[in-house]
Amino acid sequence: MKKTKNSRRVFFLVFWSVILVGILTAVMIFVSINKGWIGYLPPLDELQNPKNKYATELYSSDMKVLGRYYISENRVGVSYNEISENVIEALVATEDARYYDHSGVDAKALGRAIILTGIMGKKSAGGGSTITQQLAKQLYSPRTDGFIERMLQKPIEWVIAVKLEKLYSKEEIIAMYLNQFDFLYNAVGIKSAAQVYFNTTPDKLTVEQAATLIGMCKNPSLYNPVRYNERSMGRRNVVLNQMVKADYLTEHEYDSLKLLPLDLDFRRLDHNVGIARYFREYLRGVLTAKNPRELSYASWQKQKYEDDLWEWENNPLYGFCNKNRKADGSPYNIYTDGLKIYTTIDSRMQQYAEEAVLEHMKEIQKDFTKEKKGLRNAPFSRDLTDAEVNTIMRRAVQQSDYYWKLKHQKKSEQEIEKIFNTPREMTVFSYNGSIDTVMTPLDSIRYHKFFLRCGMMSVDSRNGHVKAYVGGTDYNWFKYDMATMGRRQVGSTIKPFLYTLAMEEGMSPCDEVINDSITLINEYGKPWTPRNDSKARVGERVTLRWGLANSNNWTSAYLMSLFAPQSFVNLLRSFGVRGEIDPVYSLALGTCDISVKEMVGAYTSFPNKGIRTEPLYVTRIDDVNGNNIMTFTPQMQEVYSEATSYKMISMLQNVIDYGTGRRVRRIYGLRMPMGGKTGTTQNHSDGWFMGFTPKLVSGVWVGGEDRSIRFDRITEGQGASMSLPIWAIYMKKVLNDPELEYTFSDEFDMPSDYNPNAGCRSDDL
Repeated sequence: MKKTKNSRRVFFLVFWSVILVGILTAVMIFVSINKGWIGYLPPLDELQNPKNKYATELYSSDMKVLGRYYISENRVGVSYNEISENVIEALVATEDARYYDHSGVDAKALGRAIILTGIMGKKSAGGGSTITQQLAKQLYSPRTDGFIERMLQKPIEWVIAVKLEKLYSKEEIIAMYLNQFDFLYNAVGIKSAAQVYFNTTPDKLTVEQAATLIGMCKNPSLYNPVRYNERSMGRRNVVLNQMVKADYLTEHEYDSLKLLPLDLDFRRLDHNVGIARYFREYLRGVLTAKNPRELSYASWQKQKYEDDLWEWENNPLYGFCNKNRKADGSPYNIYTDGLKIYTTIDSRMQQYAEEAVLEHMKEIQKDFTKEKKGLRNAPFSRDLTDAEVNTIMRRAVQQSDYYWKLKHQKKSEQEIEKIFNTPREMTVFSYNGSIDTVMTPLDSIRYHKFFLRCGMMSVDSRNGHVKAYVGGTDYNWFKYDMATMGRRQVGSTIKPFLYTLAMEEGMSPCDEVINDSITLINEYGKPWTPRNDSKARVGERVTLRWGLANSNNWTSAYLMSLFAPQSFVNLLRSFGVRGEIDPVYSLALGTCDISVKEMVGAYTSFPNKGIRTEPLYVTRIDDVNGNNIMTFTPQMQEVYSEATSYKMISMLQNVIDYGTGRRVRRIYGLRMPMGGKTGTTQNHSDGWFMGFTPKLVSGVWVGGEDRSIRFDRITEGQGASMSLPIWAIYMKKVLNDPELEYTFSDEFDMPSDYNPNAGCRSDDL
């Protein structure tokens, strides 16, 4: 009996000693973790400000998300109030039913998990991790390899969870968790997930949509609704059932919801999809630009260096990330700082512009391909020799990324030539979708040169807001941006600037000149005699109004003879033209290279009473917390007088009503007040159309990648055929949209008693 009592005493002594040692050990472990002696515990300031990396979002002026800038994680933070209550309830009901009753660690759930799951092996008993613990794991748990590290991981998460509960409210923790979770397909966070899977925003997620996404939290790969629709629907219904148990749903609601099919509106979020692709890439380069250093530019990049330097010194948006600093002194990072960039682009007008470009470019490409069919030098002009074509192709090869990739692999020129002439499988562009084929890399370069290129921009003349921006037909295949990067000869679209100079010098639209050949002696003492395509009214006296309407070269040459070429260059500079301009007489016919952006900016002065407005792309930039960092305002400059602007409006209206732009009225039936000018360069290498209504200025350029890629006939190669239709299709869509502020009834702001035809003969109107 005594022996039994001693045995029992020893047993209890050992039992309680083990319990006590266990408790003391656990206490020591938690104290050590809390003090940072063992394991990893983030510093307090990091717990107060978790270093989440958020994607930067671009918003259109009508508050649509145009795109995002990010490197690896497409995470966009949202506040608790921006998340549907359905999501919150589904999360709490499924992942942590006593979430609002614990302080980071749920002892009851933990005990159940240890006994039922750990000891008894019941898989359906549920886990012990709270939402806060899961957040701690997402934020701070590093990858563990060793046994000791794995043993310490859970206690570390518990300590971090308790600290998080002290620093943040329950609502903030839920928002942080949902912003942090990776829902696959580059959808990191609830905002990206809502857009990727259901094409909506977090605040608009329905009960069944919320249940689907929360169901993924258990295992996103296993319950991937795209790959495993039925399995995901089953998991969704489990979440809905949990919401019933938590009194968030009634049995009746559950019975109805569980029968619904799992309908997705799935769309991958990718840098290469969506509208305004060229614009987004242009803006990326502008925001991240660095202070230009001349030594960093090649000898042939002198003009680009000068352009970049001007932008750095005069444009607050250019180099924004490197000109401005965060509170800690570091520069802004558009890939990780979660900036909100509010652009001037209107998503509807951008869509109309892209549709207009695609619609017309498809048709004109058919005509171009038909003209070049069977020609040995196609797509190049028949005027070129074989040697000239070979030179162009050799240069194209050396400018290709593939060529330089081979050069970096230490391939010789002979090896590279052989590779470029060896057929292989590849994918090429077509307007009907990408085509898988077999051809040589050299042939693929020539194949893609067949496709004509395009640049377009549309600007509100009152404030410079760029409403639509199209740099080409397809960014994935033709990355060179012809809206801002490319400069091409502008042809007759330059003539309104020359006529503006004449009006400023006191001339009138009704002044008359002899319509006949004219010869000027250039700066080298050589004669220059411009050719005129039209034979109308040769030898007669015609008004300047008639000369501009019919794009008469002799009239322009006459005006040029009245002024020093340098005076015209100076005026072009005030119009915002920054590229190289030679002060020569032929400048009157548009021999200089200008970008679409510069042309559109210059033309804003006509409906804006002589005040040019610099194109504006962004109105403001906010930080991740919604605090404004910078606001951008229009830059305006008076170029010429208000009186001259009235003369120019009336003459440019005449171009549309009776001159080279009359297709706008005759073919497309657009009857609103407007002015404009067509432009066609030598050998029809470039086709332009610049058009403006009282509020909107838009410009279009169409041409080949090389100037030698062109229509051989002026019928198809002129600006009225190549570019004007895009402008007309776009404007018809814009003016017919009742939600936009541009209408057919808009009128130019001119004095009511102004008579543009005063003093003109009736046959010259």
